[in-house]
Amino acid sequence: MAEGRNPLTGMDYPDPDVIRVGDTYYMISTTMHFFPGAGILRSHDLIHWEICSYIYDTLEHTPGEILEGEETVYGHGMWAASLRYHAGRFYAAFIAHEWPRTFLFTAENIEGPWTRQYIDGVYHDCSLLFDDDGRVYIVYGNRDIRLTELKEDLSGPKEGGLDRIIVRDAPGDFLGYEGSHLYKINGKYVLFLIHSRQREWYRTQACFVADDLEGVWAGGEVYYGDLDNLHSGPAQGGIVDTPDGRWFSVVFQDRGAVGRIPVLIPVTWNRFGYPVFGEAEQDISNTCTRPGWAAQPLYADDDFTSPVLKNVWQFNHEPREGCWETGNGAYVIRTDKISRTVEFARNTLTQRTVLPGCTAEVTVNAESLQAGDVAGLCLLIGSYGLIGIERNEEGYALVMKARKPREREEQEYARIPWNQAEVRLRAAVRFPGLEGRVCFEYLDASGWKPLGPEHTMTFALDHFTGCRLGLFLYSTRISGGRAAFSRFTYRPADQ
Repeated sequence: MAEGRNPLTGMDYPDPDVIRVGDTYYMISTTMHFFPGAGILRSHDLIHWEICSYIYDTLEHTPGEILEGEETVYGHGMWAASLRYHAGRFYAAFIAHEWPRTFLFTAENIEGPWTRQYIDGVYHDCSLLFDDDGRVYIVYGNRDIRLTELKEDLSGPKEGGLDRIIVRDAPGDFLGYEGSHLYKINGKYVLFLIHSRQREWYRTQACFVADDLEGVWAGGEVYYGDLDNLHSGPAQGGIVDTPDGRWFSVVFQDRGAVGRIPVLIPVTWNRFGYPVFGEAEQDISNTCTRPGWAAQPLYADDDFTSPVLKNVWQFNHEPREGCWETGNGAYVIRTDKISRTVEFARNTLTQRTVLPGCTAEVTVNAESLQAGDVAGLCLLIGSYGLIGIERNEEGYALVMKARKPREREEQEYARIPWNQAEVRLRAAVRFPGLEGRVCFEYLDASGWKPLGPEHTMTFALDHFTGCRLGLFLYSTRISGGRAAFSRFTYRPADQ
Protein backbone atom coordinates (compact mmCIF):
# COMPACT_ATOMS: atom_id res chain seq x y z
CA MET A 1 0.00 0.00 0.00
CA ALA A 2 1.10 3.55 -0.81
CA GLU A 3 0.36 6.19 1.78
CA GLY A 4 0.24 9.97 1.52
CA ARG A 5 -1.75 13.08 2.32
CA ASN A 6 -4.35 15.32 0.75
CA PRO A 7 -4.14 17.64 -1.08
CA LEU A 8 -2.20 15.45 -3.48
CA THR A 9 0.53 17.51 -5.12
CA GLY A 10 0.59 20.47 -2.75
CA MET A 11 0.83 22.55 -5.94
CA ASP A 12 -1.40 24.36 -8.40
CA TYR A 13 -2.83 21.66 -10.68
CA PRO A 14 -6.47 22.77 -11.18
CA ASP A 15 -9.31 21.26 -13.21
CA PRO A 16 -7.87 17.73 -13.14
CA ASP A 17 -8.95 14.97 -15.48
CA VAL A 18 -7.54 11.53 -14.65
CA ILE A 19 -7.50 8.29 -16.63
CA ARG A 20 -5.91 4.88 -16.14
CA VAL A 21 -4.20 2.96 -18.94
CA GLY A 22 -3.05 -0.44 -17.73
CA ASP A 23 -1.24 0.06 -14.45
CA THR A 24 -0.58 3.79 -14.96
CA TYR A 25 -2.68 6.82 -14.06
CA TYR A 26 -2.40 10.05 -16.04
CA MET A 27 -3.66 13.48 -14.97
CA ILE A 28 -3.99 16.59 -17.11
CA SER A 29 -4.72 20.02 -15.65
CA THR A 30 -5.07 23.66 -16.59
CA THR A 31 -1.81 25.46 -17.43
CA MET A 32 -3.28 28.71 -18.79
CA HIS A 33 -0.52 31.18 -19.83
CA PHE A 34 2.46 28.94 -19.01
CA PHE A 35 4.54 27.18 -21.68
CA PRO A 36 5.10 24.37 -22.47
CA GLY A 37 1.42 23.77 -21.83
CA ALA A 38 -1.17 21.11 -21.05
CA GLY A 39 1.13 19.28 -18.67
CA ILE A 40 0.42 15.63 -17.91
CA LEU A 41 1.36 13.98 -14.63
CA ARG A 42 1.89 10.23 -14.10
CA SER A 43 1.28 8.01 -11.09
CA HIS A 44 1.09 4.36 -10.09
CA ASP A 45 -0.85 4.88 -6.87
CA LEU A 46 -3.02 8.02 -7.43
CA ILE A 47 -1.24 9.67 -4.49
CA HIS A 48 2.27 10.48 -5.65
CA TRP A 49 2.63 12.19 -9.02
CA GLU A 50 5.50 13.07 -11.34
CA ILE A 51 5.74 15.06 -14.56
CA CYS A 52 5.23 12.85 -17.61
CA SER A 53 5.02 15.22 -20.57
CA TYR A 54 3.61 18.40 -22.07
CA ILE A 55 1.27 18.43 -25.04
CA TYR A 56 2.47 21.60 -26.77
CA ASP A 57 5.44 23.96 -26.71
CA THR A 58 3.52 26.87 -28.23
CA LEU A 59 -0.13 27.38 -29.04
CA GLU A 60 -1.16 30.05 -31.56
CA HIS A 61 1.64 32.64 -31.23
CA THR A 62 -0.77 35.51 -30.64
CA PRO A 63 0.40 38.99 -29.52
CA GLY A 64 -0.91 38.19 -26.05
CA GLU A 65 0.80 34.81 -25.87
CA ILE A 66 4.17 36.32 -26.82
CA LEU A 67 3.77 39.40 -24.56
CA GLU A 68 3.89 41.84 -27.45
CA GLY A 69 4.00 45.31 -25.89
CA GLU A 70 1.55 45.11 -23.02
CA GLU A 71 -0.63 42.43 -24.61
CA THR A 72 -1.01 39.39 -22.31
CA VAL A 73 -3.20 36.32 -21.82
CA TYR A 74 -3.24 36.38 -18.02
CA GLY A 75 -6.45 34.75 -16.85
CA HIS A 76 -6.90 33.07 -20.23
CA GLY A 77 -4.99 30.42 -22.14
CA MET A 78 -5.60 26.68 -21.91
CA TRP A 79 -8.42 25.64 -19.54
CA ALA A 80 -9.94 22.41 -18.24
CA ALA A 81 -8.89 19.73 -20.71
CA SER A 82 -10.56 16.38 -21.29
CA LEU A 83 -8.06 13.50 -21.40
CA ARG A 84 -9.18 10.18 -22.89
CA TYR A 85 -7.64 6.96 -24.23
CA HIS A 86 -9.48 5.10 -26.98
CA ALA A 87 -8.46 2.36 -29.40
CA GLY A 88 -4.76 2.78 -28.70
CA ARG A 89 -4.71 6.55 -28.94
CA PHE A 90 -4.68 9.43 -26.43
CA TYR A 91 -6.96 12.44 -26.90
CA ALA A 92 -6.83 15.85 -25.18
CA ALA A 93 -9.50 18.47 -25.93
CA PHE A 94 -9.72 21.97 -24.48
CA ILE A 95 -10.42 25.59 -25.28
CA ALA A 96 -8.11 28.60 -24.95
CA HIS A 97 -10.28 31.55 -24.09
CA GLU A 98 -8.82 33.98 -26.60
CA TRP A 99 -9.83 31.70 -29.52
CA PRO A 100 -13.34 30.86 -30.84
CA ARG A 101 -12.51 27.20 -31.40
CA THR A 102 -11.60 24.04 -29.55
CA PHE A 103 -8.18 22.42 -29.65
CA LEU A 104 -7.79 18.67 -30.05
CA PHE A 105 -4.43 16.95 -29.67
CA THR A 106 -3.89 13.24 -30.29
CA ALA A 107 -0.96 10.87 -29.78
CA GLU A 108 -0.18 7.18 -29.77
CA ASN A 109 2.26 7.69 -26.90
CA ILE A 110 1.45 9.83 -23.87
CA GLU A 111 4.91 11.37 -24.12
CA GLY A 112 4.22 12.47 -27.68
CA PRO A 113 4.59 13.56 -30.32
CA TRP A 114 1.10 15.11 -30.20
CA THR A 115 -0.75 16.05 -33.39
CA ARG A 116 -2.83 19.23 -33.34
CA GLN A 117 -6.22 19.67 -34.95
CA TYR A 118 -9.40 21.57 -34.14
CA ILE A 119 -12.99 20.75 -33.31
CA ASP A 120 -15.31 23.21 -35.03
CA GLY A 121 -17.07 25.13 -32.27
CA VAL A 122 -16.37 26.38 -28.74
CA TYR A 123 -16.93 23.73 -26.06
CA HIS A 124 -16.47 25.22 -22.59
CA ASP A 125 -15.10 22.80 -19.95
CA CYS A 126 -15.67 19.92 -22.32
CA SER A 127 -15.54 16.15 -21.90
CA LEU A 128 -15.19 13.56 -24.65
CA LEU A 129 -17.07 10.27 -24.69
CA PHE A 130 -16.25 7.38 -27.03
CA ASP A 131 -19.33 5.17 -26.83
CA ASP A 132 -19.40 1.41 -27.25
CA ASP A 133 -21.11 1.65 -30.66
CA GLY A 134 -18.31 3.76 -32.14
CA ARG A 135 -20.13 7.10 -31.88
CA VAL A 136 -18.31 10.07 -30.31
CA TYR A 137 -19.80 12.84 -28.17
CA ILE A 138 -18.71 16.01 -26.45
CA VAL A 139 -20.50 17.46 -23.43
CA TYR A 140 -19.87 21.04 -22.35
CA GLY A 141 -21.26 24.35 -21.15
CA ASN A 142 -22.04 26.50 -18.14
CA ARG A 143 -25.45 26.33 -16.47
CA ASP A 144 -26.94 24.73 -19.58
CA ILE A 145 -24.97 21.54 -20.22
CA ARG A 146 -25.18 20.38 -23.82
CA LEU A 147 -24.37 17.01 -25.37
CA THR A 148 -23.30 17.10 -29.04
CA GLU A 149 -22.46 14.18 -31.29
CA LEU A 150 -19.24 14.64 -33.25
CA LYS A 151 -18.11 13.41 -36.62
CA GLU A 152 -16.06 10.24 -36.61
CA ASP A 153 -12.84 12.25 -37.08
CA LEU A 154 -13.88 14.68 -34.27
CA SER A 155 -13.57 17.66 -36.61
CA GLY A 156 -16.97 19.08 -35.65
CA PRO A 157 -20.62 18.34 -34.97
CA LYS A 158 -22.11 15.45 -36.91
CA GLU A 159 -24.82 16.54 -39.30
CA GLY A 160 -28.12 15.17 -38.01
CA GLY A 161 -26.39 13.82 -34.91
CA LEU A 162 -27.62 14.04 -31.35
CA ASP A 163 -27.52 17.60 -30.00
CA ARG A 164 -29.44 18.44 -26.84
CA ILE A 165 -29.27 20.12 -23.45
CA ILE A 166 -29.11 17.34 -20.87
CA VAL A 167 -28.83 19.35 -17.64
CA ARG A 168 -30.22 22.84 -17.03
CA ASP A 169 -29.54 24.94 -13.95
CA ALA A 170 -31.67 27.66 -12.40
CA PRO A 171 -30.73 31.29 -13.18
CA GLY A 172 -28.82 33.22 -10.54
CA ASP A 173 -25.48 34.70 -9.57
CA PHE A 174 -24.14 31.47 -8.05
CA LEU A 175 -21.83 29.13 -9.99
CA GLY A 176 -23.96 27.21 -12.47
CA TYR A 177 -23.14 23.67 -13.52
CA GLU A 178 -19.88 23.40 -15.49
CA GLY A 179 -16.65 21.37 -15.54
CA SER A 180 -18.12 18.35 -17.33
CA HIS A 181 -16.67 14.84 -16.94
CA LEU A 182 -18.71 12.18 -18.78
CA TYR A 183 -18.33 8.38 -18.55
CA LYS A 184 -20.15 5.19 -19.43
CA ILE A 185 -19.98 2.84 -16.44
CA ASN A 186 -21.84 -0.46 -16.08
CA GLY A 187 -24.18 0.45 -18.91
CA LYS A 188 -25.13 3.86 -17.48
CA TYR A 189 -24.02 7.32 -18.54
CA VAL A 190 -22.53 9.24 -15.61
CA LEU A 191 -21.85 12.99 -15.74
CA PHE A 192 -19.94 14.91 -13.06
CA LEU A 193 -20.14 18.72 -12.72
CA ILE A 194 -18.97 21.44 -10.39
CA HIS A 195 -21.62 23.62 -8.78
CA SER A 196 -22.27 26.09 -5.98
CA ARG A 197 -25.21 26.06 -3.63
CA GLN A 198 -27.54 28.96 -4.28
CA ARG A 199 -27.62 30.20 -0.70
CA GLU A 200 -23.84 30.59 -0.38
CA TRP A 201 -20.68 30.56 -2.48
CA TYR A 202 -19.34 27.09 -1.82
CA ARG A 203 -18.14 24.63 -4.45
CA THR A 204 -19.84 21.25 -4.57
CA GLN A 205 -19.64 18.19 -6.79
CA ALA A 206 -22.77 17.20 -8.70
CA CYS A 207 -23.62 14.06 -10.64
CA PHE A 208 -26.33 13.17 -13.14
CA VAL A 209 -27.02 9.68 -14.47
CA ALA A 210 -28.98 8.44 -17.51
CA ASP A 211 -29.74 5.03 -18.94
CA ASP A 212 -29.70 6.47 -22.45
CA LEU A 213 -28.16 9.57 -23.99
CA GLU A 214 -31.57 10.59 -25.29
CA GLY A 215 -33.27 9.86 -22.00
CA VAL A 216 -33.78 11.67 -18.70
CA TRP A 217 -30.74 12.74 -16.69
CA ALA A 218 -31.42 12.56 -12.96
CA GLY A 219 -29.23 13.69 -10.11
CA GLY A 220 -27.88 16.65 -8.18
CA GLU A 221 -25.19 17.38 -5.64
CA VAL A 222 -23.33 14.30 -4.43
CA TYR A 223 -20.51 15.84 -2.42
CA TYR A 224 -20.40 18.85 -0.11
CA GLY A 225 -17.21 18.75 1.92
CA ASP A 226 -14.08 20.51 3.08
CA LEU A 227 -10.43 19.83 3.84
CA ASP A 228 -8.31 21.55 6.51
CA ASN A 229 -11.31 23.67 7.60
CA LEU A 230 -10.77 26.26 4.88
CA HIS A 231 -14.48 26.53 4.03
CA SER A 232 -13.48 25.66 0.49
CA GLY A 233 -15.19 22.71 -1.09
CA PRO A 234 -13.20 20.23 -3.20
CA ALA A 235 -14.97 19.85 -6.55
CA GLN A 236 -14.59 19.72 -10.36
CA GLY A 237 -13.02 16.55 -11.55
CA GLY A 238 -13.80 13.04 -12.61
CA ILE A 239 -13.41 9.49 -11.39
CA VAL A 240 -11.04 6.65 -12.13
CA ASP A 241 -10.98 2.97 -11.24
CA THR A 242 -8.06 0.93 -9.92
CA PRO A 243 -6.98 -2.45 -11.33
CA ASP A 244 -8.44 -4.15 -8.23
CA GLY A 245 -11.89 -2.62 -8.79
CA ARG A 246 -12.02 0.36 -6.44
CA TRP A 247 -12.99 3.88 -7.48
CA PHE A 248 -11.67 7.32 -6.62
CA SER A 249 -12.55 10.87 -7.56
CA VAL A 250 -9.84 13.45 -8.24
CA VAL A 251 -11.14 16.99 -7.79
CA PHE A 252 -9.47 20.24 -6.77
CA GLN A 253 -9.68 22.49 -3.73
CA ASP A 254 -9.13 26.23 -3.88
CA ARG A 255 -6.23 26.88 -1.48
CA GLY A 256 -5.85 30.60 -2.16
CA ALA A 257 -2.49 32.07 -3.14
CA VAL A 258 -0.75 28.70 -3.62
CA GLY A 259 -3.41 27.76 -6.17
CA ARG A 260 -6.00 25.05 -6.73
CA ILE A 261 -4.77 21.64 -5.69
CA PRO A 262 -6.00 18.09 -6.47
CA VAL A 263 -7.76 16.09 -3.76
CA LEU A 264 -8.35 12.32 -3.74
CA ILE A 265 -11.74 11.08 -2.48
CA PRO A 266 -12.91 7.43 -2.36
CA VAL A 267 -16.08 6.59 -4.28
CA THR A 268 -18.47 3.64 -4.04
CA TRP A 269 -21.67 2.86 -5.95
CA ASN A 270 -25.18 2.31 -4.65
CA ARG A 271 -27.61 -0.24 -6.07
CA PHE A 272 -29.16 2.36 -8.39
CA GLY A 273 -25.84 3.03 -10.14
CA TYR A 274 -25.16 6.37 -8.48
CA PRO A 275 -21.77 7.27 -7.01
CA VAL A 276 -21.42 7.72 -3.26
CA PHE A 277 -18.55 9.97 -2.19
CA GLY A 278 -16.56 9.36 0.94
CA GLU A 279 -14.80 12.12 2.86
CA ALA A 280 -11.74 14.10 1.83
CA GLU A 281 -9.37 12.84 4.51
CA GLN A 282 -5.89 14.19 5.10
CA ASP A 283 -4.32 10.72 5.36
CA ILE A 284 -4.91 8.57 2.29
CA SER A 285 -3.75 5.21 0.96
CA ASN A 286 -4.07 3.10 -2.15
CA THR A 287 -2.49 0.06 -3.72
CA CYS A 288 0.59 0.83 -5.81
CA THR A 289 0.51 -0.91 -9.18
CA ARG A 290 4.32 -1.00 -9.31
CA PRO A 291 5.74 -1.81 -5.87
CA GLY A 292 8.97 0.05 -5.27
CA TRP A 293 8.09 2.87 -7.67
CA ALA A 294 8.98 6.35 -6.43
CA ALA A 295 7.72 9.53 -8.09
CA GLN A 296 10.18 12.21 -9.10
CA PRO A 297 9.55 15.53 -7.28
CA LEU A 298 7.48 18.20 -8.99
CA TYR A 299 10.17 20.80 -8.17
CA ALA A 300 13.95 20.80 -8.59
CA ASP A 301 17.21 22.59 -7.95
CA ASP A 302 19.06 23.53 -11.11
CA ASP A 303 22.71 24.19 -11.90
CA PHE A 304 21.79 24.92 -15.54
CA THR A 305 24.57 22.78 -16.98
CA SER A 306 22.24 21.08 -19.47
CA PRO A 307 21.27 22.73 -22.78
CA VAL A 308 17.74 21.45 -22.11
CA LEU A 309 15.63 22.81 -19.27
CA LYS A 310 14.36 20.42 -16.61
CA ASN A 311 10.70 19.54 -17.01
CA VAL A 312 9.72 21.31 -13.76
CA TRP A 313 10.25 24.68 -15.46
CA GLN A 314 7.63 26.56 -17.47
CA PHE A 315 7.88 29.97 -19.10
CA ASN A 316 5.45 32.74 -18.23
CA HIS A 317 3.81 33.13 -21.67
CA GLU A 318 5.43 31.86 -24.84
CA PRO A 319 9.23 32.18 -24.75
CA ARG A 320 11.03 34.34 -27.29
CA GLU A 321 13.49 32.06 -29.02
CA GLY A 322 16.96 33.48 -29.44
CA CYS A 323 16.56 35.56 -26.27
CA TRP A 324 17.27 32.84 -23.73
CA GLU A 325 19.67 29.94 -23.34
CA THR A 326 20.73 27.45 -20.73
CA GLY A 327 23.85 25.38 -20.22
CA ASN A 328 27.38 26.15 -19.06
CA GLY A 329 26.09 26.68 -15.54
CA ALA A 330 23.63 29.52 -16.15
CA TYR A 331 20.18 30.41 -17.45
CA VAL A 332 20.66 33.57 -19.53
CA ILE A 333 17.98 36.04 -20.62
CA ARG A 334 18.43 38.85 -23.16
CA THR A 335 15.72 41.48 -23.49
CA ASP A 336 14.27 42.51 -26.83
CA LYS A 337 11.53 44.88 -25.66
CA ILE A 338 10.74 47.54 -23.09
CA SER A 339 8.61 46.37 -20.17
CA ARG A 340 6.94 48.54 -17.56
CA THR A 341 6.85 45.81 -14.90
CA VAL A 342 7.79 42.17 -14.41
CA GLU A 343 4.35 41.11 -15.69
CA PHE A 344 5.39 42.05 -19.23
CA ALA A 345 8.88 40.52 -19.13
CA ARG A 346 9.56 37.82 -21.68
CA ASN A 347 11.26 34.51 -20.85
CA THR A 348 10.49 34.59 -17.13
CA LEU A 349 11.19 31.02 -16.01
CA THR A 350 8.87 29.63 -13.33
CA GLN A 351 8.28 26.77 -10.93
CA ARG A 352 5.17 26.23 -8.83
CA THR A 353 5.24 26.95 -5.12
CA VAL A 354 4.16 24.22 -2.70
CA LEU A 355 2.26 23.80 0.57
CA PRO A 356 2.96 24.71 3.33
CA GLY A 357 5.67 26.89 1.80
CA CYS A 358 9.09 26.89 0.21
CA THR A 359 12.35 28.80 -0.04
CA ALA A 360 14.25 29.48 -3.25
CA GLU A 361 17.69 30.96 -3.80
CA VAL A 362 19.48 32.02 -6.96
CA THR A 363 22.64 33.89 -7.92
CA VAL A 364 22.18 36.73 -10.44
CA ASN A 365 25.01 38.09 -12.54
CA ALA A 366 24.12 41.59 -13.71
CA GLU A 367 27.32 42.76 -15.41
CA SER A 368 25.63 42.82 -18.83
CA LEU A 369 22.57 44.79 -17.74
CA GLN A 370 21.73 48.09 -19.42
CA ALA A 371 20.69 51.18 -17.48
CA GLY A 372 17.11 50.70 -16.25
CA ASP A 373 17.27 46.88 -16.33
CA VAL A 374 16.05 44.82 -13.38
CA ALA A 375 16.84 41.11 -12.91
CA GLY A 376 16.02 38.83 -10.02
CA LEU A 377 13.62 36.50 -8.25
CA CYS A 378 9.86 37.01 -8.08
CA LEU A 379 6.67 35.45 -6.79
CA LEU A 380 4.50 35.71 -9.89
CA ILE A 381 0.78 36.26 -9.28
CA GLY A 382 -1.51 39.26 -9.74
CA SER A 383 -0.37 40.54 -6.32
CA TYR A 384 3.26 39.77 -7.13
CA GLY A 385 6.43 40.60 -5.24
CA LEU A 386 10.06 40.66 -6.35
CA ILE A 387 13.63 41.22 -5.29
CA GLY A 388 16.12 42.24 -7.94
CA ILE A 389 19.33 43.92 -8.89
CA GLU A 390 18.94 47.09 -10.95
CA ARG A 391 21.52 48.94 -13.01
CA ASN A 392 21.38 52.72 -13.07
CA GLU A 393 23.66 55.71 -13.68
CA GLU A 394 25.23 55.36 -10.23
CA GLY A 395 25.93 51.64 -10.62
CA TYR A 396 23.86 48.88 -9.07
CA ALA A 397 21.06 48.81 -6.52
CA LEU A 398 19.03 46.08 -4.87
CA VAL A 399 15.28 46.70 -4.99
CA MET A 400 12.15 45.12 -3.59
CA LYS A 401 8.88 45.84 -5.40
CA ALA A 402 5.36 44.49 -5.04
CA ARG A 403 1.76 45.04 -6.02
CA LYS A 404 -0.66 44.67 -3.15
CA PRO A 405 -3.91 42.74 -3.59
CA ARG A 406 -6.66 44.81 -5.22
CA GLU A 407 -4.21 47.55 -6.25
CA ARG A 408 -3.52 48.39 -9.90
CA GLU A 409 0.08 49.58 -9.70
CA GLU A 410 3.21 48.21 -8.05
CA GLN A 411 5.19 50.09 -5.44
CA GLU A 412 8.87 50.11 -4.59
CA TYR A 413 9.32 49.25 -0.92
CA ALA A 414 13.11 49.12 -0.56
CA ARG A 415 16.25 50.19 -2.38
CA ILE A 416 19.88 49.99 -1.29
CA PRO A 417 23.11 50.60 -3.23
CA TRP A 418 25.10 47.50 -4.26
CA ASN A 419 28.77 47.66 -5.17
CA GLN A 420 29.14 44.56 -7.29
CA ALA A 421 27.59 42.96 -10.37
CA GLU A 422 26.58 39.70 -8.70
CA VAL A 423 24.20 38.94 -5.85
CA ARG A 424 22.58 35.92 -4.26
CA LEU A 425 18.86 36.36 -3.61
CA ARG A 426 16.34 34.43 -1.55
CA ALA A 427 12.54 34.28 -1.36
CA ALA A 428 10.84 32.46 1.54
CA VAL A 429 7.10 31.99 1.08
CA ARG A 430 4.49 30.49 3.43
CA PHE A 431 0.79 29.80 2.93
CA PRO A 432 -1.23 30.36 6.13
CA GLY A 433 -4.89 29.85 5.37
CA LEU A 434 -5.67 31.18 1.90
CA GLU A 435 -2.94 33.83 1.83
CA GLY A 436 0.65 33.74 0.68
CA ARG A 437 3.34 35.64 2.55
CA VAL A 438 6.82 36.15 1.17
CA CYS A 439 9.99 37.61 2.66
CA PHE A 440 12.87 38.60 0.39
CA GLU A 441 16.54 38.54 1.39
CA TYR A 442 19.98 39.10 -0.08
CA LEU A 443 23.36 37.72 0.94
CA ASP A 444 26.26 40.00 1.89
CA ALA A 445 29.57 39.36 3.63
CA SER A 446 27.92 39.13 7.05
CA GLY A 447 25.05 36.82 6.07
CA TRP A 448 21.44 37.01 4.87
CA LYS A 449 19.66 40.37 5.20
CA PRO A 450 15.97 41.17 4.65
CA LEU A 451 15.00 43.64 1.96
CA GLY A 452 11.62 45.29 2.23
CA PRO A 453 8.57 44.23 4.24
CA GLU A 454 6.82 40.90 4.23
CA HIS A 455 4.44 40.91 1.28
CA THR A 456 0.96 39.32 1.23
CA MET A 457 -0.38 37.64 -1.92
CA THR A 458 -3.92 36.48 -2.71
CA PHE A 459 -5.54 34.44 -5.46
CA ALA A 460 -7.56 36.51 -7.93
CA LEU A 461 -9.07 36.16 -11.38
CA ASP A 462 -6.56 38.54 -12.99
CA HIS A 463 -3.99 35.73 -13.30
CA PHE A 464 -6.29 32.87 -12.21
CA THR A 465 -3.27 30.81 -11.10
CA GLY A 466 -1.35 30.11 -7.93
CA CYS A 467 1.83 32.07 -7.31
CA ARG A 468 5.08 30.82 -8.84
CA LEU A 469 8.74 31.39 -8.27
CA GLY A 470 10.20 33.18 -11.28
CA LEU A 471 13.59 34.16 -12.65
CA PHE A 472 13.13 37.41 -14.56
CA LEU A 473 14.80 40.23 -16.45
CA TYR A 474 13.12 43.29 -17.91
CA SER A 475 14.32 46.52 -19.48
CA THR A 476 12.62 49.84 -18.78
CA ARG A 477 14.71 52.07 -21.08
CA ILE A 478 16.85 50.23 -23.65
CA SER A 479 16.48 46.61 -24.74
CA GLY A 480 19.42 44.27 -25.24
CA GLY A 481 20.56 43.79 -21.65
CA ARG A 482 21.50 40.33 -20.39
CA ALA A 483 21.31 38.60 -17.02
CA ALA A 484 22.66 35.19 -15.99
CA PHE A 485 21.07 33.04 -13.25
CA SER A 486 22.98 30.23 -11.55
CA ARG A 487 22.85 27.83 -8.58
CA PHE A 488 19.07 27.78 -8.20
CA THR A 489 17.90 25.89 -5.10
CA TYR A 490 14.36 24.99 -4.01
CA ARG A 491 13.52 23.80 -0.50
CA PRO A 492 9.97 22.89 0.59
CA ALA A 493 9.18 24.18 4.07
CA ASP A 494 8.73 20.67 5.47
CA GLN A 495 12.31 19.64 4.58
